[in-house]
Amino acid sequence: MRTSTLKILHGSDLQVGKPFRPRAAEAFRRLAFEVEPHLIVVSGDLTQRAKQREFRAAWEFLQRLPTVPLVVTLGNHDVPLYRVWERVLLPYWHWSREIPRDRDSVARVAGAMIIGLNSASPLRAVVNGRITTRQLAFARKNFEEAAPGGVRVLVIHHPLIVPPGGEFGAPLPGARRILQQIEDMEVDVVLGGHMHVTHLATSRDLIEGEGAGVPLITAGTTTSRRGRGHETRRNSTNVIEVLDDYVNVTPYYFESRGTAFEPSETISLARPGMPALESPMGLGGT
Repeated sequence: MRTSTLKILHGSDLQVGKPFRPRAAEAFRRLAFEVEPHLIVVSGDLTQRAKQREFRAAWEFLQRLPTVPLVVTLGNHDVPLYRVWERVLLPYWHWSREIPRDRDSVARVAGAMIIGLNSASPLRAVVNGRITTRQLAFARKNFEEAAPGGVRVLVIHHPLIVPPGGEFGAPLPGARRILQQIEDMEVDVVLGGHMHVTHLATSRDLIEGEGAGVPLITAGTTTSRRGRGHETRRNSTNVIEVLDDYVNVTPYYFESRGTAFEPSETISLARPGMPALESPMGLGGT
């Protein structure tokens, strides 16, 4: 059996606050110990309303997970929405006080480099988010210093590709330009959330190129009551195994009356530059 170059437990949209489901959170914690990941990623929306007590509770929960590297990014719910003056003047105040992570961050584990970018945009696009030229330059500079042959992971809360039909919102503004730069950086996989439904795509669904595109893996909401589409009244998380030639993604689901996250079918995506497999676009979204 081939072993993982990198195994990631990928959750998102915890939304600690009124929608938070403690039973789902406890099931996620148990799963984290069962699957023994090299790395845990939570791709944004740690809170529901960006309150200090919500950030504190979110971090206390995350500290109960296995002691492996943890990458967290901000989502649009992690900046104030209705507290307008706070959003304008001090949008990251509570995050900075309670979450000991930079808003744009770099982590290294098992020869891999993981970069998290803050796509929350409190002044311009509260819901849809933004990634700036400066942030892309930050990612590029750090990936240039990555170990040769090591896995490169980029974490952004907002999706670069969304399912058709409009039910799950709009993609991140400038998605085509951003994806082209992501390919140029030789990123192996992009992880995100925001849509509250599991969704897989690749950069080939938006831009042309030789060989397989970059896998774009979206997790649903891992611990809130706000699942959408076929994940209404469900929670989800992904176990991702990066192999030499492929990225295997196994979605896990927690049913409203369940007691544990249960695995679904594993989907294999070719790593960038390998012969392309059939696009998985649409999983969970159509």
